[in-house]
Amino acid sequence: MPPRRQSVSPSYRQVTVACSRLADTGGQHVVAPGARHQGAGCPPPGGGPSRSDDASGGRGPVTAPTDAEQGPNVARMYDYYLGGCHNFAADRAAAEQILRIFPDTGIAAQANRHFLRRAVRHAAELGVRQFLDIGAGLPTQGNVHEIVRQVAPDSAVVYVDYDEVAVTHARRLLPADGRTTVVHGDLRRPDELLTHPDVRAAIDLDRPVAVLLVAVLHFVTDAEQPWDAVARLRDATAPGSPLVVSHLTTDGAPPLPTQQGRAVYQRSSAPLVPRPHADVLRFFDGYDLVDPGLVRVAEWRPDGEPRERISHGYAGMGLRR
Repeated sequence: MPPRRQSVSPSYRQVTVACSRLADTGGQHVVAPGARHQGAGCPPPGGGPSRSDDASGGRGPVTAPTDAEQGPNVARMYDYYLGGCHNFAADRAAAEQILRIFPDTGIAAQANRHFLRRAVRHAAELGVRQFLDIGAGLPTQGNVHEIVRQVAPDSAVVYVDYDEVAVTHARRLLPADGRTTVVHGDLRRPDELLTHPDVRAAIDLDRPVAVLLVAVLHFVTDAEQPWDAVARLRDATAPGSPLVVSHLTTDGAPPLPTQQGRAVYQRSSAPLVPRPHADVLRFFDGYDLVDPGLVRVAEWRPDGEPRERISHGYAGMGLRR
């Protein structure tokens, strides 16, 4: 069954105004993993922010979106790990449970973001000018379009997410420049995604397109056939198209904390499905892996950024044959 569709309350849109102003000034900062406060300018903790500037510059009450009342959302939990302000009490409570089980989760989340930036930059340097970011989640600093256009300003970037809250938020925060598109779509329905009018208008599938599946496949169960979905994306793209994947693993992790962590996510908007190296490698069938292959996230082409010692997953890039 697909995850439930999520409505966006007008008051939640007021929260995005305050957060977008913060992002515009570069004011969002990352807190230490497990810290019980958020970025400067973020709404105060609790059941949700009590007041915020509305779009007209006035003041008004702010409440969480409907789904926040029903349970934690994995995209907003991830935002909390990164020190963002786009999360609510249910999300923070679940994220804190994870941080108690795995205190280094915040560091691992940062390592994943750094991998995304390195991989996107490398794809752009290879000459790729189209990027399809599936499971993009909530916008944060260092978005794909920002990284790509440092190398190639004319690149097209399409962000895709099944979460309507994330899509609404992204449309508010991301530039309406004709080269950045936000689409409501689902990885588990690749044919619908590929034929979406906005995707077809932005992406020419006869030319290489980088397909980004960063920290998303571990939210797709085996029964939902993630390998078939990735194969469909592969077959639809041109030779030379990069596939970028990061994926949570339990390889080397103690069983009890792993079970506890999965139990937390079982009560969230999507269950967690960590996979071993061999299963993650299967996503690259039909691709030639770029050196250094499928490795721990922090070990994939590290550059001048601080090298995180904590990595809870595997990462790699392949080029379609």
